[in-house]
Amino acid sequence: MGYKVAVIGATGNVGRAMLQILVDRKFPADEVVALASERSVGREVSYGDKVLKCKDLATFDFKGCDIALSSPGAKVSAIHSPRAAAAGCVVIDNTSHFRMEPDVPLVVPEVNPDAIAQYKKRGIIANPNCSTIQMVVALKPLHKLGKIKRVVVSTYQSVSGAGKEGMDELYDQTKGILVHDAIKPQKFAKQIAFNLIPQIDVFMEDGSTKEEWKMVVETHKILDPDIAVNATCVRVPVFVSHSESINVEFERPVSVAEATEALREAEGVVVMDTREPGGYITPLDTTGEDPVYISRIRKDPTVKNGLSFWCVADNLRKGAALNAVQIAEVLIRDYLKK
Repeated sequence: MGYKVAVIGATGNVGRAMLQILVDRKFPADEVVALASERSVGREVSYGDKVLKCKDLATFDFKGCDIALSSPGAKVSAIHSPRAAAAGCVVIDNTSHFRMEPDVPLVVPEVNPDAIAQYKKRGIIANPNCSTIQMVVALKPLHKLGKIKRVVVSTYQSVSGAGKEGMDELYDQTKGILVHDAIKPQKFAKQIAFNLIPQIDVFMEDGSTKEEWKMVVETHKILDPDIAVNATCVRVPVFVSHSESINVEFERPVSVAEATEALREAEGVVVMDTREPGGYITPLDTTGEDPVYISRIRKDPTVKNGLSFWCVADNLRKGAALNAVQIAEVLIRDYLKK
């Protein structure tokens, strides 16, 4: 027997990726239901060689569904994820709404798979923020190797992290600039084409943005509350895949060779670092790929026991949809066996 899976937000970038990844990984689903808002009812989405017509999330009865992969936006999720859980459907929620609630596990399968067991409290498992996911996948083997004291990270985040509207805005502005049209930012605070924007999400009282705050508190919940984290998050004119420059300070000396070996052996990580022109990973290289890629591993001579490296991953896959499906795979393997 297979499972009945609902994909909430099926018409969005992440929802479509979820449907494709379910097929790619041969997830044992007997039935997959595509759910979206009322205005998208009847829209067709691809599920392998099948075409699914979207049903109305607001009126859908989750009774009989085993798992919901949810990415509709935080406000919508706040309403419908608890409703699905109450009907006996385990929700893997990709929005920010439930991540920091103490009775909802926040999970990256390569890092803290045991936390999935806590799903029974609320029937909801939270998928972390995309920028956090790839960072903690890289940090986990290093933390095991030398115990990390402090992390300083600067992100270079693609516009797909802001949804279809963000991708459309980059495309339209780029095209407009090339034909000398006037540029009017809508999705972003400033022009994104040929530019960088050092703001993702809203500003908080201390001057950090909410995206930067997420990276701190989510790393504490997933990996270790004792790691000091400082983040600067920047939106860049790249369509897909987030990049991060990560500086790590350990409690003990860790060599470049030790760190490289630990990363090479880590689940979900690929090291590409040949120290020659082009011997590193870029966002374009990782689009459509599943692993977290690491390059530019080197000693930081300005701090005791410090290393720096470059980290890139497809934010729609490992940063969102793939991570959710991986959680579902552990869930059915260890907890929902049929």
